[in-house]
Amino acid sequence: MSLQTLAGPASHLLEVKHSRFLAQARPVASAEAAMATLPGCSDPAATHNCWAWRIGDAYRSSDDGEPAGTAGRPILAAIDGQGCDRVLVVVTRWFGGIKLGAGGLVRAYGGAAAECLRLAAKSPLVERVAVNVRCDFAAAGALRARLAEYDASKRAEHADAEAVELVIDLPAARVEAFTQLVRDLTRGRGRVSAVGD
Repeated sequence: MSLQTLAGPASHLLEVKHSRFLAQARPVASAEAAMATLPGCSDPAATHNCWAWRIGDAYRSSDDGEPAGTAGRPILAAIDGQGCDRVLVVVTRWFGGIKLGAGGLVRAYGGAAAECLRLAAKSPLVERVAVNVRCDFAAAGALRARLAEYDASKRAEHADAEAVELVIDLPAARVEAFTQLVRDLTRGRGRVSAVGD
């Protein structure tokens, strides 16, 4: 299954035995962004604000006072089950007076998160990389004009007396074709290398 992220914010409200569970999902680019987004999705007046996020191999979750393992882990399992990455999900609970038990909590938190993500607009997660391109001035102009064809964008540009050096951001899957374009435009004299090489 190819991973996806959210195209934008999403929410879903679930009621279970008079308790309300509001799941809110947000796309996030980093752990820092997830933690910074968390307060805006939480309601301090609610009984619990349980959450989980996943960014690549990194993840965290919180039961926020619910019995251990009944909220944060089921939310994280919903993120993984829906094939999502770079996502934060907060499920806010307003207690309705009837205890749900551990199994009921797992189903409510995990179910609210899963349904929120299932209904959310998603976009494929495309691995992007940055490459350095060194070429002559004429080729640099032609290259800039064709960046959109490769879903590429220019991050930086520097020139010296002999050449132009560009830092280009593009999908990892397009690097080989882009390298061939640089070769064609420069008649083999241009150079493409990974940033840091």
